[in-house]
Amino acid sequence: MSSEDDPADGWFPESVATDYDDPGGANAPEVVTSAVDVLEDLSDGPVLEFAVGTGRIAAPLAARGVPVSGIELSRAMAARIADKPGGDAVEVTIGDMTSTRVAGEFSLVFLVFNTIGNVTTQDGQVDVFRNAAAHLRPGGLFVVEVGVPDLRRMPPGQDVVPFAMDHDAGYAGFDQYDVVTQRFTSNHVTVAPDGTGRFRRIPFRYVWPAELDLMARIAGMRPKHRWADWARSEFTAESTGHVSVWEKAPHHPHEAPPLG
Repeated sequence: MSSEDDPADGWFPESVATDYDDPGGANAPEVVTSAVDVLEDLSDGPVLEFAVGTGRIAAPLAARGVPVSGIELSRAMAARIADKPGGDAVEVTIGDMTSTRVAGEFSLVFLVFNTIGNVTTQDGQVDVFRNAAAHLRPGGLFVVEVGVPDLRRMPPGQDVVPFAMDHDAGYAGFDQYDVVTQRFTSNHVTVAPDGTGRFRRIPFRYVWPAELDLMARIAGMRPKHRWADWARSEFTAESTGHVSVWEKAPHHPHEAPPLG
């Protein structure tokens, strides 16, 4: 963490936010457009993004005329939303997606790019589902995009799985798993041409699709769709990730009433 970072921004302070929108990967236009297409199609009124970040998805969705609100813990990330086309229309609340409430009732709540894993306890992940349900109108949808745990690549006795190696950029990435707690860390090593290095380690909790379905049930939601990707491909045993959609059932007795 650099001297310019605010600890209140958690794992996504200024030193991370400054490079978060770099081209390629999840920021590639075709990736963003594919996600926004699906979310626009599923929405039928105002939508709310948990962990809205720098507005990678929220801003282009708002630019299409969809009313978008967001919850974001990091002020450094959220400060970049308004600079994007459509970003000035996104209503952002600074807070924790496990508990922060915003006024209104939404047709859709979404949480993308593996961010459910940033909540590192099972109870906390259940709270995310409960908070999503509390913001949804009856029949509203909760969408989560997350990877499938990569444990099939890990032989007995090994706890590390590499996921990236770029010799030209001097970058290596690997995940380290604890299969007892379902905790893992994503580790990023970067070495500059002058030999100086940077090591960044981010904690996560991996979660299985069936476990997410149970969390949804606890929160009063039921499965509606599960796709392998934003192209709505079939989810199979070989899928490395999924986009899952749950529908809020009416009259769940344990949910909090909507605000406003």
